Amino acid sequence: MMEIKIEESIKKSVENIKEVIKLSQKIHDVINLIIESLEKGNKIVLFGNGGSAADAQHMAAEFIGRFKIERESIPAISLTTDTSIITSISNDYSFENIFSRQCESLVSQGDVVFGISTSGNSKNVELGLKKSQEKGAKTIGLLGGNGGRIKQFTNIDLTIDSNDTARIQEAHRVIYHIICNFVELEISRINQK
Repeated sequence: MMEIKIEESIKKSVENIKEVIKLSQKIHDVINLIIESLEKGNKIVLFGNGGSAADAQHMAAEFIGRFKIERESIPAISLTTDTSIITSISNDYSFENIFSRQCESLVSQGDVVFGISTSGNSKNVELGLKKSQEKGAKTIGLLGGNGGRIKQFTNIDLTIDSNDTARIQEAHRVIYHIICNFVELEISRINQK
């Protein structure tokens, strides 16, 4: 009985990931946006809550370290890693401000900022993207459901049409691995010229 349920779960995951194909053009656009930004000396900024915070950190690590090939480090920062900053902002302001306050000082015009939210409605992610747009950054949403409120604060939304958090996160990982792979390859090619 459990074996059948496990197989059903795997099949649901596979079907959901197949839906990422519909986002191919948008993923291509995000890759180009990042390349243009990096060529101008800008950086990538990422944030989210819970599992999305882990995804932000994972993606930043792939850029700073490497994804598949040896190359120069790509400038990226996850705003979810400094517990002193996060807790002080939460205490002195509110949890809703943990990303917007950091974006106010760390985001520069021309940066690419990723807000990750499986609901599309995380207030702190929304405010972080809003502040980033005010600073002149290009904003990307890795979202779920219908994109929620956050979608309106993105230049490009990569929305997984599902309300199942685990399935959304699985699809997000496929998307950002594709982004990391192609950004890495293109930056390596440019740096070898």
